[in-house]
Amino acid sequence: MKKKIYIIGSGFSALAASCYLSKEGFEVVVLEKNATLGGRARQYKKDGFTFDIGPTWYWMPDVFERFFADFGKKPSDFYLLEKLKPAYQVYFGIKDSITIDGNLDKIYDTFEKEEKGSAAHLRSFMASAKLNYDIAIKDLVYKPGISPLELVTPKTVTKLNQFVSTIRKQVRKNIKSNKLIQILEFPVLFLGAKPSNTPAFYNFMNYADFGLGTWHPIGGMYKVVEGMVALAESLGVEFRTNANVEKIITDATNKVSGLVVNGEQIDADLVLSGADYHHTETLLNENVRQYSENYWSKKTFAPSSLLFYVAFDKKLTNVCHHTLFFDSDFDVHAKDIYDTPRWPDNPLFYASFPSMTDDSFAPEDCEAATFLIPLAPGLEDTEELRELYFKKIIIRLEKLTNQDVQKNIIFKKSFCVNDFVEQYNSYKGNAYGLANTLFQTAFLRPKIKSNKVANLYFTGQLTVPGPGVPPALISGKIASDLITKNQ
Repeated sequence: MKKKIYIIGSGFSALAASCYLSKEGFEVVVLEKNATLGGRARQYKKDGFTFDIGPTWYWMPDVFERFFADFGKKPSDFYLLEKLKPAYQVYFGIKDSITIDGNLDKIYDTFEKEEKGSAAHLRSFMASAKLNYDIAIKDLVYKPGISPLELVTPKTVTKLNQFVSTIRKQVRKNIKSNKLIQILEFPVLFLGAKPSNTPAFYNFMNYADFGLGTWHPIGGMYKVVEGMVALAESLGVEFRTNANVEKIITDATNKVSGLVVNGEQIDADLVLSGADYHHTETLLNENVRQYSENYWSKKTFAPSSLLFYVAFDKKLTNVCHHTLFFDSDFDVHAKDIYDTPRWPDNPLFYASFPSMTDDSFAPEDCEAATFLIPLAPGLEDTEELRELYFKKIIIRLEKLTNQDVQKNIIFKKSFCVNDFVEQYNSYKGNAYGLANTLFQTAFLRPKIKSNKVANLYFTGQLTVPGPGVPPALISGKIASDLITKNQ
């Protein structure tokens, strides 16, 4: 008889795990508390406009290819990709921006134009980044985080100095232009930590950026979710939406014995949680939780976010599909996130205009925009604060890009700390999980297999390998491999 496993949540890691486990012969049931599948990767649609509520960047296409290939499929069997050219634009001041091309040779030219001699340094840096990418993505990140020995290989032994140095030191060793420094330090923000706290080995994110490029799934990131759901269903996975797991029940031997879902108890002897790790442990009796509240309070979490989904009744100019606004002090904003948590006075922010690439996102001659301000998790979140910060960024957008847009807003919707807590049970309303700092890497992250409850496992951004969509796919594979091995 097939072994049955319940998966809590339907984010990328849970979807990936559901496919692998079903392929291995498990009977898989996915329980999603919200009305739609995809976890944080949902869509908001209104009046002909579409917005990706969660992830908007498609990086590391090889990871997606590897996932689908494990089932004899290709991404193109489920969705179409377009490489963005340019990849993104970064604003540093009024009419002062640098555009990053989708072609690496052109990026070298851009660097050389900004700072003479920097192209040669960038070539050396990218060679190191590619080597690290090959080591990380082809080997290290697929380890289950059980032992420190997982990090010790003939290739990583030669890289030990890069685990004690930082991205910040590595980037600033040869590059002097503050603009180029910010561009090179930007990709590690996807790992949820400051460049000064991120090991230099993680420069492989720069290869993901410049080397592999930035892509857009036609129809949005939710097309990836739909593709993974279609694959899962073809493998026999059952999905239940509006299914809120309220309790994980254990027997006298501290083994999973059931779940309480929407007030109803069901038998379950094998559970994988793709929901927030901290929240999942609160569903257990306190004596079988692995990590205390004190443990979680001392961890470095990736930021939360204030997001706005905005519909404009005209096309915007002087921006790209992905546009970053770095016209304020990065270090000051980072301090407000990680060191002394507070609302930033003058935040950096990011904007996505997918309708510039993909007509399906907005009616003709209109623009769909997503704005994101990184914030410290756990901050006070009120409608007044949200409105104040929208005014801050929209005024800056107008000044920096030399256009009036406020009078062209049809509607806007916001999403912030309280929403992350309410809709995703996210610890302190964090948006991206646990930061990848040196002491929160690999085996130092919360474990995939519970050491107190038999047959309880975890996957997602609070365990290995870390934040981001590609790592989530990998986390789902790691968890499913561990479950298969142990069962």
